[in-house]
Amino acid sequence: MSVVLLGLMVASCGSYKGLYDKYESNAQIPENVIGVTIPDSIAQRDPIPMSWRDFFVDPLLQNLIDSALVRNTDLNSARIAVEQSEVSLQMAKKAILPSLYFSPQASFSSFGSNTSKTYNVPLQANWDMGSLGSFTNKKRAAQAVKLQAQAREEAVRANLVSAVAQQYCLLQVLDRQLEILILTDSLWNKSLETQKVLWEYGKVYSTAVNQLESSYLNVKTQLVDVHRNIRSIENSLCSILAIPPQHIERNPWGSQIFPEQLIKRGISAQMLQLRPDIRMANFAMEEAYYNMQTARSAFFPSLSLSGVLGWTNSGGGAVVNPGKILTNIIASITQPIFARGQIKGNLEMAKLRQEDVAQQYVQTVIDAGNQVNDALYDLQAAHDKHGYYERQVAVLKDAYTGTHELMENGKATYLEVLTAQETLLSAQLSEAMNMYDAASAVIELYIALGGATR
Repeated sequence: MSVVLLGLMVASCGSYKGLYDKYESNAQIPENVIGVTIPDSIAQRDPIPMSWRDFFVDPLLQNLIDSALVRNTDLNSARIAVEQSEVSLQMAKKAILPSLYFSPQASFSSFGSNTSKTYNVPLQANWDMGSLGSFTNKKRAAQAVKLQAQAREEAVRANLVSAVAQQYCLLQVLDRQLEILILTDSLWNKSLETQKVLWEYGKVYSTAVNQLESSYLNVKTQLVDVHRNIRSIENSLCSILAIPPQHIERNPWGSQIFPEQLIKRGISAQMLQLRPDIRMANFAMEEAYYNMQTARSAFFPSLSLSGVLGWTNSGGGAVVNPGKILTNIIASITQPIFARGQIKGNLEMAKLRQEDVAQQYVQTVIDAGNQVNDALYDLQAAHDKHGYYERQVAVLKDAYTGTHELMENGKATYLEVLTAQETLLSAQLSEAMNMYDAASAVIELYIALGGATR
């Protein structure tokens, strides 16, 4: 029987090849995953800036982002998760070390006039070395989990930066809308007063006055809404910054600077590998590989050692004084033969998990490419529309001025003035929103390119 067991252990040990192999990523970025690419040689020689400060140059915005990176609760939780994974990794590294226990014991017994005192002062050691490669692969899997936690922290950091930038830009565009509405309020009030004078002289009907006043009051309600929206966005940004509700200092909305180099030259697909989600997907494949190797190691024999070294006066059935040295060493080897299919089943499950995360990696890369592609086209569209809106607003301003002058001279109806006023206001608000769309596209591109993880 012992010969058979020895043969089984030798046979299994002979198939350990590859059990200690390190994970080598063979993940490939699909071709044309972005659609607009540049040669990698150009990207390496002249890389696009990947710091969030290169994307968001407003000093006040940078101060807000710096504050959020220090105070935000979600980011601090992500940091704690990284520290927890570091502790788990250290535990995995030390799992192969023997454990030592000091467990002194003493007893007192009497029978009639006879008394006995016994004591044991042992130092117990247990060393479970596990099966071949099990500790090594568990340690490497823990390392992959730690890397995933670090990438997840970077993702939270990037999303936090983008959220602050998004809210800041929204405040700026609301300020711009407020400026437009205040100016419109003044101009329309002038038109209303002119219409009232014409009505008093019997040159127009009261219907004209009522229509212009209704339009004027609509501007008043929009002013109220914008003030409310500004307060709401400020409160939301204060929540992100983990500070009490207060006014957020910001620069006025200026001319939008479009990153022309991104539009003209495109993006290298290799830059996608900077994205935290793609790196997490890659580390998940690494973790799955080592978990599969750990499942394989369960087929191999495991070795354990235990021993006791100490001082005792209990020598079996006799009590001796003074005490003597106590020693006890036990070694055992366990070779799995049949475990009701659990070992084989665990290996099959680990292989399926490895296949699943590999497919998830490919899908993550494809989704990332689509996100970059969408951001680039959104940025291009906002850039193209910017010139059209500028020209449209300029033309409508001239039209409004001319129509208002004609109305004062009785050569234009109130409907023409009303139409010119509302068309100009709509165009001005649309121009402001297009500038916000461009800023949002830049923020989206910042996230799509990895959130400035360098």
